[in-house]
Amino acid sequence: MEMPEIHVEELKKDPEFLANIKRLEEECKNEESVAKGYQLLDAQLVIEAPEDEINEIFTFIVNTAFDTLAEYLATHKNFDVQNNIEERAVARAIYEHAIQRYSENDKKGAKEMFLVLHHTIDHKVLKDAMMIHACAVMAGNSFDDFIENMVDVSYVDEQDPLAFFIQTFVQPNDILLTMFSRYVKEGEEALKVLEEDKK
Repeated sequence: MEMPEIHVEELKKDPEFLANIKRLEEECKNEESVAKGYQLLDAQLVIEAPEDEINEIFTFIVNTAFDTLAEYLATHKNFDVQNNIEERAVARAIYEHAIQRYSENDKKGAKEMFLVLHHTIDHKVLKDAMMIHACAVMAGNSFDDFIENMVDVSYVDEQDPLAFFIQTFVQPNDILLTMFSRYVKEGEEALKVLEEDKK
């Protein structure tokens, strides 16, 4: 199925589209909704909004996501990424931030975020994938090495609501976790603080 051609200049003048953007801006701030922040971001990218407006939305998304993460960690709540659109958006924002940190060679920050996602995501495959990300960082893999040598991008289902997360690797997850067993233990040790805090 072909996507309809988008006429950017027409959208920039379309009162209904612009009203929807305004409504989304208000809703995402009033509701502190990361999911609506992503909808707003998509709309602003379509009409090629100024960079400062795009950056403002990114900042809102990241700040709101980390506020939610802090609340979830304090109350020992997990992200239901399968059934809850808002929780999926929060996990996505933290994941994208972790990937950015990894790509900028901030391995400590990336590792910590991948481990926290492993701890807070309520989805077995994604949970394992986050541990694999963290282990790749701990093993000293650069971001480029991780993407080029470990990630299998040959098939991504664009209809999958979790497609934003890297979940497929050149080896099955259980084999990678076994190969990285030393780092898995290290990661689990680091997470013990959060586990003990539950008690």
